[in-house]
Amino acid sequence: MNVGAHVSIAGGVDNAIENQVEVGGNCGQIFTHSPQVWQDPNVGDEEAAAFRDGSATEDLGPWVIHSSYLVNLCTPKNDLRKKSIDSMQKEVDAAAKLDIPYVNVHLGAHTGAGVDAGLDNAASALDELEIPEGVTVLVESDAGSGTKLGGDFEHLAAVLDRSAQDLDVCLDTAHAFAAGYDLSSAEAVEETVAEFDDVVGLEHLECIHLNDSKHDCGTNKDEHAHVGEGRIGEEGMETIVNHPDLDDVPLVLETPHEDGKGFAWNVERVRELRE
Repeated sequence: MNVGAHVSIAGGVDNAIENQVEVGGNCGQIFTHSPQVWQDPNVGDEEAAAFRDGSATEDLGPWVIHSSYLVNLCTPKNDLRKKSIDSMQKEVDAAAKLDIPYVNVHLGAHTGAGVDAGLDNAASALDELEIPEGVTVLVESDAGSGTKLGGDFEHLAAVLDRSAQDLDVCLDTAHAFAAGYDLSSAEAVEETVAEFDDVVGLEHLECIHLNDSKHDCGTNKDEHAHVGEGRIGEEGMETIVNHPDLDDVPLVLETPHEDGKGFAWNVERVRELRE
């Protein structure tokens, strides 16, 4: 079972190895820099080698790089589009250097351009990337507030269809739930997984951000809760963790640090739920 957390790289990207081992994870996700600013990954050769060697020694993987929060692939604004493409290019290059197979990105917001134009913008922006061999960009599902795209499975499918790149998907359970896809019962999980398969295709699902939600289904509110302790709840989480169609998909936690519980508690909770 591949389950891990989004861990810090403070002090060097290779420190993610020890941080992941400490929380009991065997796969995981990182930012290559602060996600709140435009900044290059700037990963040195020595720390990249230490990261690769550490991952192999500890048998960790797959890893995912999460792109900057500032990236907006759907934007109609040329300057922001250029910055977003440049940032993504640096992330996929960093992924290749670190032997990380995935770079995860939110589609962003169309900011008034309209859904179709936003999806076209996202696909064409992704098409400008020179993605190294062995690296795949994952388009992440969104909570769907405002003009943000990716809340509907149809948005994800449209970008995969319109782009010439070989793209796949990261499904965030809290985001999908907030966007209106119920996951709070065994029956609901079955229906949502079947809908995802019908619209996007399970063959494109390469990562799951396994997060519970502090808010109800369909509220478009993105606030994560501990596994089994939010509105998705234990039954939903247990069904996801044990679903035969999701069995080989890596689970990455972005759960909160509160109530005396952190990543280690949530990783162990997922393992307890696995039958």
